[in-house]
Amino acid sequence: MPLDHYRTLGRSGLRVSPFTLGTMTFGDPEGWGADAATSAAMLTEYLERGGNSIDTANIYTAGNSERIIGDYLASRPGLRDRLVLGTKFFASLRPGDPNAGGAGRKAMIGALEDSLRRLRTDYIDIYWLHNWDRATPVEETLRALDDLVTTGKIRYVGVSDLPAYKAAEASLVAQFRGWAPVIAMQVEYSLLARTPEGELLPMAQERGIGVLPWGPLHGSLLSGKWSRRTTPAETGSTRSWVRPTESDYAVIDVLDEVAAESRHTPAAAALSWVQNRPAITSTLIGARRLDQLRANLDAIDVTLTADQTARLDAVSVPTLNFPADNNRTLAPDLAFAGATVDGATTKVPPALAALLKG
Repeated sequence: MPLDHYRTLGRSGLRVSPFTLGTMTFGDPEGWGADAATSAAMLTEYLERGGNSIDTANIYTAGNSERIIGDYLASRPGLRDRLVLGTKFFASLRPGDPNAGGAGRKAMIGALEDSLRRLRTDYIDIYWLHNWDRATPVEETLRALDDLVTTGKIRYVGVSDLPAYKAAEASLVAQFRGWAPVIAMQVEYSLLARTPEGELLPMAQERGIGVLPWGPLHGSLLSGKWSRRTTPAETGSTRSWVRPTESDYAVIDVLDEVAAESRHTPAAAALSWVQNRPAITSTLIGARRLDQLRANLDAIDVTLTADQTARLDAVSVPTLNFPADNNRTLAPDLAFAGATVDGATTKVPPALAALLKG
């Protein structure tokens, strides 16, 4: 599945590559990121392979990520309009100013104008609400976003890192008011972070919202750097934000086995697993170095067998909040009591069977 086999994002007319280039690492050469030249090389690699979807945020390296992308596009006339360029608002870049961040109209419009200047463009394809502002009514946020769509400064609306009930509320309010719809959602999702399967992913499927998972390698834990025999310290990397638990290692063990069988890297196998999950439209990938990006992009051609997928599914089964498991397992048996419906065969609950016999 090449990068130029595009997918429609949610209920919209927007098409994106199955991998979206995340640029959180752009502009932090002294920390855990990449300098401008390396960032430009990664942009070129992604675009030359057929990718069209680029994601950034005003907060990424304090605006430097947007500046690097803007400089890159400005030096290549005609490229901008071929791309799906998304950025996010919410984070404040002016400490102490209560109206410089959040999801209010003043903060949103100010953040957009700043992002447009840094990106050196006059419109954003997807403008993402980066988090939930508890103090701002969702109607204010959505109406302001709709106004920005009307003016042509943004094309589409997305939400990131919202709880399911707020994302659902935003989607429904926009629909009933006739405002620009929420077409996409970003969530953390990987073999080591599957709790979105409880409410976020089913909600997105129900509402026709495309999902872009971030953190598909869970920091570096699924990249192949970590195993029971090897740690990043031994391979020269010390930038992982997290350390594996015993349950993490159980998943990593199976991932390593699947990777060896399929003759791919653990990172490629982990990315393939995420991208081929239900509800997923485009997976956010990023890197600090060009070789890392190339390796991640190669995962687009990886297809795991049904058995390999099932083994990864089984070892990484998440503990979900009530009522997710109840609705998935008990509810069909209560409703259909042994009948086969939509291809699924149910059972008669034992307590009900005993009562009916009596």
